[in-house]
Amino acid sequence: MAVRDFLAAAVQLTSTSDPEANFSAAEEQIDLAARRGAELIGLPENFAFIGEPEQRLAIAPALADQASQFLITMARRYQVVILGGGFPVPVGDGAHTWQRAQLVGRDGQILASYDKIHLFDVDLPDGSSYRESSSFTPGSTLPPVVDVPGLCRVGVSICYDVRFPELYRHLVGAGAELLMIPAAFTAFTGKDHWQVLLQARAIENTAYVLAPAQTGSDGGRRFSHGHSMVIDPWGTVLADAGVSQGAAVAPVDLDHLARIRSQMPCLQHRRTTVF
Repeated sequence: MAVRDFLAAAVQLTSTSDPEANFSAAEEQIDLAARRGAELIGLPENFAFIGEPEQRLAIAPALADQASQFLITMARRYQVVILGGGFPVPVGDGAHTWQRAQLVGRDGQILASYDKIHLFDVDLPDGSSYRESSSFTPGSTLPPVVDVPGLCRVGVSICYDVRFPELYRHLVGAGAELLMIPAAFTAFTGKDHWQVLLQARAIENTAYVLAPAQTGSDGGRRFSHGHSMVIDPWGTVLADAGVSQGAAVAPVDLDHLARIRSQMPCLQHRRTTVF
């Protein structure tokens, strides 16, 4: 039986093209979050590597194993449930990787893996262009919902997914109580869209949102928005990590979730299926 409340942490990092430095920075924040009592910890997208596609493709075979083993080691060492929000996994063609999120239980068991299905191919008004599809392959299956022993039912997603509300309807329809949205949101789009999208996903699905994020510059041309957040099912921002490395830590209260779903039962009022 799940506890009725627990602390969750959305870790905020400034990852670079140096995986070992990234793992060290991530462990520092995991350690701090665990000391504060967090039992569920999310790491952002690209927690293990941010850099040029050529380097990512070259190191992906080794990095995929290293990142997964890192998550297993951290979960066991700190006795927490950890989501690694996205790391490259080779497709096999030498030119593309999947972007994989992995949820790991306290005992080091991999509870779920999800390969990002929505790829960010966008030309922004500030002149920045992003073509994830040039070196990433989209996943072929919808993200999972995991009944995490002792905590709650967790739905997994990654970054650009947040702009596709139907994906979160799927997750909530499959029983999700908490939506994890690890990201490396650009500074340009993040200033206007990040928080409002996260609050919308929380409100329309009456679910908690845990959104770990990248912040600052990776040393290249990319600047990330930061503002890792924990948001409750009413849309209230419970914690915001700002723009520095650190973590947003807040309680997830399943009794609070049940009250909001009872007071605002919009999930029971959906009629689109009858048309």
